[in-house]
Amino acid sequence: MPYFDDGLEQLYAFLRNLASKLPRPGEGSKFTLDDDVALKFFRLQQVGEGTIDLSDGEADPLKWPTDVGTAREKDTEVALSTLVDNLNEKFGTDFTEADQLFFDQVRATAENDEKIVEAAQANNLSNFSAFFGRILDDLFIQRMEGNDEIFNRVLSDKQFRTAAQDHLAREVYERIRGEGRAES
Repeated sequence: MPYFDDGLEQLYAFLRNLASKLPRPGEGSKFTLDDDVALKFFRLQQVGEGTIDLSDGEADPLKWPTDVGTAREKDTEVALSTLVDNLNEKFGTDFTEADQLFFDQVRATAENDEKIVEAAQANNLSNFSAFFGRILDDLFIQRMEGNDEIFNRVLSDKQFRTAAQDHLAREVYERIRGEGRAES
């Protein structure tokens, strides 16, 4: 589960180092931490004093979640083709808008996966990104296998190929010619 808690991470680091100092189970030997763990300073300090008056009266109402600190920036929409543009710019590749469709397929597959949706809803972006990085290869493989199924079906099933061809021919024709709907 992609959950990062600083306190747990610190406890894990401390216990991992402590475990190396402890004897192995069953050895029966005593252990000493010597000067590895020693209390050197202790200070008790009063930082404030006061009273809280809980008198009867009317409370000020909260005005929505922004009053408790849950406000966030509005999402800015970015065209999906910017991924291909960014990759081309950074890596000197020549990907086209047609290549963007593969990334769109991966995105759509991810958006329809219940585990990924739950992870996105339960985590901030950096934690979700770490989780997403671990499953990204699986998403790419799923899309490749999905495309392979379509490819095999087009080559082996004449009716499927004809239906796909008719639809794609009409759509490509209309987009190239800039028409709304071509007459049949």
